[in-house]
Amino acid sequence: MRLQKFMAKCGVASRRKSEKIILDGRVKVNGKVITELGYKVNPDKDIVKVDNRLIKLEDEKVYIALNKPVGYVTTVSDQFNRPTVIDLIKGVKQRIYPIGRLDYDTSGLLILTNDGDLTYKLTHPKHEVVKTYIAQIKGIPNEVELKKFREGIEIDGRITAKAKIKVLKKYNSTSIVEIQIHEGRNRQIRKMCEKINHPVVKLKRIKIGNLILGNLKEGNWRYLNKSEIKYLKNL
Repeated sequence: MRLQKFMAKCGVASRRKSEKIILDGRVKVNGKVITELGYKVNPDKDIVKVDNRLIKLEDEKVYIALNKPVGYVTTVSDQFNRPTVIDLIKGVKQRIYPIGRLDYDTSGLLILTNDGDLTYKLTHPKHEVVKTYIAQIKGIPNEVELKKFREGIEIDGRITAKAKIKVLKKYNSTSIVEIQIHEGRNRQIRKMCEKINHPVVKLKRIKIGNLILGNLKEGNWRYLNKSEIKYLKNL
């Protein structure tokens, strides 16, 4: 089994993040530092350590929905010692990690798991899983601006994929909009809204595919039920 796939199955991180951990020289196989992404390990025989901690395959898969508050980073650890989403998950013995990311100043639905295959499926661009957000933005966008948003906007040198946006409520100086995207580029929604001159004031993710945040309170988490897990795996 490829080393990065083994690490993902052990619940270390997603395959992509595991690749970076390997390249950073943080992985040892049988006492030897490995920086080769294609390196293969035998799960039954080889001793694999990440940051000098032994890792092994997790038999029991865990699937968690978290309502992430603002002020938490979507990583397992943070070099600046900021609070991470893992700090909010108490009483789970398995080593889990978040699928995808939500910005430090964005709240809402986040899935955490130790299932590397599901993580790969939900984060790979080819699967185009739709994410739904509610945003409070400055001003009230007109039809020209909404059309521009929907058809794709250039951010960071690339045009975004087509997106959906609709105005839910209008106030004097702000409005509430629902946004749907299937990409996961860095601060994408904030950058898109800035491009149409309506910067984000607040942003919350309420759905991943058909999986909804519902009435889960901010900072709280729950295990996904069997039908939700089946839905995610069948995407």
